Amino acid sequence: MIEDIALRVAGTVAAASVIYIVRTLWQNRRHLRLLLLKFTPWRRVRVSAAVLLRLGDEDRYVLFDSPTRPGAFGPPGGVVKYHETGLRELDKLGFECEERSQEVMKCDLRGFVGAARMPDFARWFHGGTGRESASDCLRRELVEELGEVGHPELALLVASVNFTPVRRVSDGPLKVAGASYQQVRLFEVHDLLLDKPHAVELRSALLALARDPAERHVIAVGRQGIALGREGVHMVLPQSAFLIGDERLREDIQPVRRPAAGQAETP
Repeated sequence: MIEDIALRVAGTVAAASVIYIVRTLWQNRRHLRLLLLKFTPWRRVRVSAAVLLRLGDEDRYVLFDSPTRPGAFGPPGGVVKYHETGLRELDKLGFECEERSQEVMKCDLRGFVGAARMPDFARWFHGGTGRESASDCLRRELVEELGEVGHPELALLVASVNFTPVRRVSDGPLKVAGASYQQVRLFEVHDLLLDKPHAVELRSALLALARDPAERHVIAVGRQGIALGREGVHMVLPQSAFLIGDERLREDIQPVRRPAAGQAETP
């Protein structure tokens, strides 16, 4: 009798364990690598969440000069901002904002969470509530970055354009040199939606700049340049790899200076 009860209890526990594992894997099916962080719940993870614009012509993609990494180029886009409506959920996730060096970084989704909560943070971010939409983020970043690369006149075209999703990428967890924490970057990659005259005009203007050998701050890079991390004399930032796939191809290039007032830091 006692043995029968013990077997039933063991069977119930085993079945519950299997159900829990299957449910956890299903809930995190898009972020399976992040589940590894649950085995080190005492660690902190630095996280940032950003949107990148994929704008190209066949095998050539438009990249902008980076203000924090002179001579290096990456995709237009940047860190998403959270809304006040998202603060309650971020508090539940234990999100701690990273120290801001500039006012322009206020409300950036860049900070720290406990390792065990990283999958939950990824699901919240990709759910899209309580934070800036991908389209709003790209419009804001394009206006800022067009000014930084010396073409503010094109910003007038940005207000009415729309974007369409390409892929989502979880980059990491990766060890950070000289730091006790690991790092995860969440990216959403979008194409410019060519459904309006302003969008077509913006694309044509940026492609023309990228092809112009006299242009210093906008270039076009092919798959080989992205893989090598270099296009001629220019370095190519590693997040450029997410324009062509969901795996990073090269190590990070560290910033050499803080962004100036009004400039956004690269994610």
